[in-house]
Amino acid sequence: MDMAEDDIIGRIDALLEQERALRARAPGKGLDQEERARLQHLEEQLDQCWDLLRRRRARAGVVGEPAEVHPRPVEEVESYEQ
Repeated sequence: MDMAEDDIIGRIDALLEQERALRARAPGKGLDQEERARLQHLEEQLDQCWDLLRRRRARAGVVGEPAEVHPRPVEEVESYEQ
């Protein structure tokens, strides 16, 4: 996935919209198993995109080409300490 910063931000916006729509579907009654799985997948993708954006911006502020920074696997991104 070789994306420009604007593409990454657009992807984040699209994922956030999907997340909002999913959460708005069942206010007060919760999500079913399939919806919870979809929500988890969206959250993982968002974390991956945010991580990529942060690392690319950091790379641009130092020596190097931001486009050389590629997404890390979801498992790696999700294992970070909060």
